[in-house]
Amino acid sequence: MTQERTARPRIYVAGHTGMVGSAICRRLDRDGHVVLRPSSRVDLRDQHATERLFQELKPDIVLLAAAQVGGIFANSTRPADFIFDNLMIQTNVLHSSYKSGVRKLLFLGSSCVYPKDCVQPIKEEYLLSGYLEPTNQPYAVAKIAGLIMAQSYNRQYGTNFISAMPTNLYGPHDNFDLENAHVIPALLRKFHEAKESGRSPVEIWGTGDPTREFLHVDDLADACVFLMENYDSSELVNVGTGEEISIRELAFLIKEIVGYPGEIWYNSDMPDGMQRKLVDGSRLAALGWKASISLRDGIASVHRWFLQNAENLRT
Repeated sequence: MTQERTARPRIYVAGHTGMVGSAICRRLDRDGHVVLRPSSRVDLRDQHATERLFQELKPDIVLLAAAQVGGIFANSTRPADFIFDNLMIQTNVLHSSYKSGVRKLLFLGSSCVYPKDCVQPIKEEYLLSGYLEPTNQPYAVAKIAGLIMAQSYNRQYGTNFISAMPTNLYGPHDNFDLENAHVIPALLRKFHEAKESGRSPVEIWGTGDPTREFLHVDDLADACVFLMENYDSSELVNVGTGEEISIRELAFLIKEIVGYPGEIWYNSDMPDGMQRKLVDGSRLAALGWKASISLRDGIASVHRWFLQNAENLRT
C-alpha cells in the first residue's frame, strides 16, 4: 500500500481558537489526527485571505466551527454583525473548500435555525416550516443559508459537505462578557461576582419559565468527529442531549454550584426568547452516538475552569 493511501487526512478546524473549535482540536489531537493550524490569524470574512489560507494548508477535511455568536442582548444590539460576519465566513470557507478539492466538510449550524413555534422535540425536517424567533433572526438566517449552501454544492458539484445543528452550547473557553454571553456563562459570572461582592439580588432576564437543552462542548466535539467518520448525507443532523431544563431551574442549579447565598430577581420586562427548544436527536442516536456529560457535572467543570481563568477573561 502506498504512503499516499496510508497517510492520515489533514484536518483544518476553522475557528480553532474559539470554544467549539478548540474543543474539536482537543478531541482530534487526543486521537492522533493531523490538525492544521495557521501560522497567523486569518480573517475568514476576507475572501482572498481565506483562499490563500486554503492554498497554504491544503486540507483534506474541514470542520467549520468559526462563527459570530452571542446571547439575546448581543443578537438584539448587533444584528448586522451577526448576519454579515456569519454569511461571509461560511461562504468563503465553503467555496474555498470546493475550489481546493477538500474531501469532506462539516458545517456547524445551530438549533436557532428552526421556527419559533416548532413542534417539540424539533425534527430536522421542520426546517423552514414557520417564522423564526425574532431575537436571533439574523443569525438564524445566516446559518440556514450556510446549510443550504452546503447542500447546493453537493448537488451541483458532488462535494461531501455535511451539516450538524447543535443545541445550546457551553464549556471552557466560553465568552463570559455579560453583554455578549449566552445564559450559562452569563449566570456563572453573575453569581460569582455577586458572591464575591455580597451583592443581592442577581438579575436574570425574562420570567425564568422558558426551557432549554444544553450540550457540553466536549460532547459536541465528540459528535463532530463521529459524524466526520460515519456520516455522508446532505441531510442535516441534530446534536443534543434529549433533556431540557427551565431557566429558573438552571439559575438555581448554577446558584448552588457557585455557592451564592443571595436572592434572584427575574426581570420580566426583558425578552424570554423561544418558550421551549428541544431538538430530536434520534437521527444521530440511530447512527450510534449519544451525549455523555450531565448538565450538573458539565457546569461544575466550567465553573472550575472559570475560577482558574477569571483574571484573563474578557470583561
